[in-house]
Amino acid sequence: MTSWRNVSLWMDQLEDPLQARSSLQNDLDADVAIIGAGFTGLWTAYYLKRQAPGLHVVVIEAETAGFGASGRNGGWLMGNLLGEDRLLAGLPPSVRRASFDLLHAIPDEVARVTAAEGIDCDLRKGGVLYCAARYPEQDVRLREYLAELRGLGLGEEDYRWLEPNQLMQQLRLDNAYGAVYSPHCATIQPARLVRGLARCVEAMGVQIFERSPVIDWQPGLLHTAAARVRTDWVVPAVEGYSPTLPPLNDHVLPVQSLIVASEPLPAEVWAGIGLERGQAFSEFSRQVTYGQRTLDDRLVFGARGGYRFGGRLRSDFNLTQDERELRRYLLGELFPQLRDVRLTHAWGGNLGMARRFQPHMLRDCRSRIAMAGGYGGEGVGATNLAGRTLADLILGRDSELLQHPWVITDSPISSLRRWEPEPCRWLGYNAIIRSFVHEDRVLANPNSPVWRRRLAQTLAERMEALMTWKVG
Repeated sequence: MTSWRNVSLWMDQLEDPLQARSSLQNDLDADVAIIGAGFTGLWTAYYLKRQAPGLHVVVIEAETAGFGASGRNGGWLMGNLLGEDRLLAGLPPSVRRASFDLLHAIPDEVARVTAAEGIDCDLRKGGVLYCAARYPEQDVRLREYLAELRGLGLGEEDYRWLEPNQLMQQLRLDNAYGAVYSPHCATIQPARLVRGLARCVEAMGVQIFERSPVIDWQPGLLHTAAARVRTDWVVPAVEGYSPTLPPLNDHVLPVQSLIVASEPLPAEVWAGIGLERGQAFSEFSRQVTYGQRTLDDRLVFGARGGYRFGGRLRSDFNLTQDERELRRYLLGELFPQLRDVRLTHAWGGNLGMARRFQPHMLRDCRSRIAMAGGYGGEGVGATNLAGRTLADLILGRDSELLQHPWVITDSPISSLRRWEPEPCRWLGYNAIIRSFVHEDRVLANPNSPVWRRRLAQTLAERMEALMTWKVG
């Protein structure tokens, strides 16, 4: 369908015709019923069938595989988990190192599976560059961040400082102060991965029903408009679409991420930018700004996002002129030669934020529910780990995957932290984002007096602490 192809650059690039699979029309019984044909649901199905081929696994999807965040993201396959530093800080060094090693190996595990299953998703493991590029305070913050990583036991092989001349060998940003480089990241064409996974699990015997929104669910039973599924285990794998399946909406907050893509750029332009190995890059602002060079030589660039009152989902991701121009402006600050570049695609998606920015992989044995989410925009890699973990939780395996602080065993959904009620969510989100915007505006102006710079930083730091950890 044309509307599915317009979801993102990634979906537009697909060679397959994007025809919907059959919808669920008749009642059926299953061992595991998964809600959502995105990365979490499909990775869970994949690892379940690899370990227990005889399981009857079904996936119920409201639209088509890859319609949600899995087909709309920035294409970063990270060996990280949101908030990992806070989650792991209090652990003994050897345990903490084991968790970091597990996370860092995520891109290699995805590369192994895609090679074994013949899924071509343009995977290139070029690492990631966290750059200080627009004002000197970023340099200080980035060095402090690196010091925190060193305190957690992560060495030069995991994260290393690049002086401006070293950064220029990989990425040439305007006014760069330096960067931190990590090898634990790859870039991919995410729609090819999610669609390839769907075909792969179907070949393994998983049934996928599309255009079949789940309208009601409870332990052991799912309802669509046309039929019901009786099942031993339920896996709600909906992430940013949690508002559609109460009570998940109390624990995972939907926010929006917005992305643009340039036309394919000529070799002489890329010679002035870099990123020859498919590296990802991010500017070290408190507001998310990130990008990558695609295999067909486009620059994909994401920046900022939004939250709608009451956690309402955004369905129309035809970006307004103002939304496009803000991203063009930020792109031009980093790459002045791209200020007038033609943007061929602009899109966005709903992603899920857990309270205190702590992702979860949970099993409730009493209700026979297994779920993961709250990836906070870092889900392309985290979902692979979640799929492996949920498979082991469902199958009752006592594996090493379960020995980590993001895994919650034998607890109900209600054990997850709740978001505050409205209007607290909306007021809090907007107060925090406004403090970040104010900080960026003040610090990016070289004529801002010292006292104003310090005040803007202090306010943003306190609001960031409120958002992430110290309060709530």
